[in-house]
Amino acid sequence: MRYRTIGTDPATRRQVSVLSLGAMLFGSVTDEATSYAILDRYVEAGGTFVDTSDNYAFWVDGGQGGQSEELLGRWRRSRGVGDEIVVATKLGARPLAPGTSFTDNAEGLSAKVIRESAERSRERLGMQRLDLLYAHVEDRTVPLEETVGAFAELVTEGTVGLLGASNFRAWRLERSRALATAAGLPGYEVLQYHHSYLHRRVDLPSELDPDGDPGSVGPDLLSYLRVEPDLALVAYSPLVKGSYTRPDKPFGPAYDLPSAPGRLAALREVAAETGATVNQVVLAWLIGGRPAAIPLVGASSVAQLEESLAAVDLELTPEQRTRLDAAR
Repeated sequence: MRYRTIGTDPATRRQVSVLSLGAMLFGSVTDEATSYAILDRYVEAGGTFVDTSDNYAFWVDGGQGGQSEELLGRWRRSRGVGDEIVVATKLGARPLAPGTSFTDNAEGLSAKVIRESAERSRERLGMQRLDLLYAHVEDRTVPLEETVGAFAELVTEGTVGLLGASNFRAWRLERSRALATAAGLPGYEVLQYHHSYLHRRVDLPSELDPDGDPGSVGPDLLSYLRVEPDLALVAYSPLVKGSYTRPDKPFGPAYDLPSAPGRLAALREVAAETGATVNQVVLAWLIGGRPAAIPLVGASSVAQLEESLAAVDLELTPEQRTRLDAAR
């Protein structure tokens, strides 16, 4: 396993594995025994960065979520896990009532919600301090100053370590960070966005925003990351739910761009040259990219996890990386 440091403050920064494990469906779709086996193998392989959210997985049973955090709490207690494993969680997109969704009834990012939801996550996870806490989605009904201040209070109090943002428009991310800097407060240092090898359209309406998809890494966010090298990028859905390798999982209209055929061809060429799978090449490309990303992978079996773990040791040559980058 390889590692990198996220965060800049010596009091809160952490060293994490370059491959993060997503626990979205643990405790719901993925049963407890299988979830434990995947987590155990990940840790055995040197993995140290597990991701969840307070709303996972509300859509499975029409509830409000919390199953993933609860399972991770039980696993941590059963295995005696401490600070050696960094657990990231999120708040802001938990439905306020069963049978509703974050698109029309989300908890949001008010100061009250941030404090109360963070406390509930700490209880479910069994952690005195949350290692990394994300704002899961934007909340434009609450002033950014209130949200920024509320997250910063938790860091100051010692109940949260690092702060992160997910699915924010680039301009709102920068405004939030500027407000924190101007006030001398801790701000967002870790970003979680959808990012993969194939380019994704950001102009299509989505459940996150009818004006287009703010949750994917587009040109604005890429430019921002290149001038802010201290920010860490966590790439969710890097394998696009299996679409690179499964004919029954087509990419869909979000990836219907002129660049897609050429990039897929380059990807398959490099996979053939290296003897790796297409999925492994995608993950290796992200880990060594510019900006470098930490792929956040899901797994419903230990075998699926093994494929992703092997990608950490895959070294693309400079020529292969240039070819992949240049494919159009």
